[in-house]
Amino acid sequence: MTEAPASAPETASVEPATARRLWRALEPLHAFVYFVPEGPAEYSAVGLKGARMGYFASRSAPLGPVPAEVVIATFYNFAPGVVHRAIPDAWARARPSDVLAARLRVVDTALRRLLGDDGVGSAEVTEAAELARRAAAGCSPQGRPLYAGHAALDWPDEPHLALWHAITLLREFRGDAHIAMLVAEGVGPCDALQLHSTSWEFPKDLLKATRAWSDDEWGAAGARLVDAGVLSAAGDLTEAGGALRQRIEDATDRLALAPWAELGADGCARLLELGRPPERGGGGGRRLPLPR
Repeated sequence: MTEAPASAPETASVEPATARRLWRALEPLHAFVYFVPEGPAEYSAVGLKGARMGYFASRSAPLGPVPAEVVIATFYNFAPGVVHRAIPDAWARARPSDVLAARLRVVDTALRRLLGDDGVGSAEVTEAAELARRAAAGCSPQGRPLYAGHAALDWPDEPHLALWHAITLLREFRGDAHIAMLVAEGVGPCDALQLHSTSWEFPKDLLKATRAWSDDEWGAAGARLVDAGVLSAAGDLTEAGGALRQRIEDATDRLALAPWAELGADGCARLLELGRPPERGGGGGRRLPLPR
């Protein structure tokens, strides 16, 4: 007699939009490493020169001493020239393993400063680390180069470092998927920044400057988007542009869902609760005071 099929797993109830909600909530716990004051000193100590070199080298170091072209491909939205000014010179100054060790020291020191020595080992941080690590177990490396490089690194032992590592894996897993969708839709690196600025209220001048695109390159990308009907002549998102942006984001959510399906609806809800910013006036005792 054939056994009855097992009931549908809990993961079936996890909606793609969950991937975006968790990314938004947890992104600060990854991204703070690029802005804290501990970074420049640590990277300088291992031989790197300047903030941009520290950024490009520390984020790409899991891939090994790769050429600039690999960084351009995996980071996607930076002007190639700014990458070439940092890579491969960084690898003549420091080994990737030394850069990675420096980056982990940055994370450790900054989180201890922000959360306190008691906070980094708190029950909330430990629980969040366990949940995020369970989610990361649902990721696979195929087609995800930046994620794959990070996934090959050893897991840190301490809860606050394990949490940062897990969130980094989840973030790069989603990022690789997002780049794939941009390429599939024919949205170039500079074009993507202009779409980002219209949809997410990031100042265009800030994105242009931090990604180091020239006025001519920025203008050419805008002209392409106007010709394609994605932007109006005034630079506003058109109806077709809005549909394109939504299509890319929805597809990214679907491609980033696997780890959250692995964690399940209850686990996702709990990690989201822990990662949500504390409410004004207190009441955040069960939540992580994530850097923002």
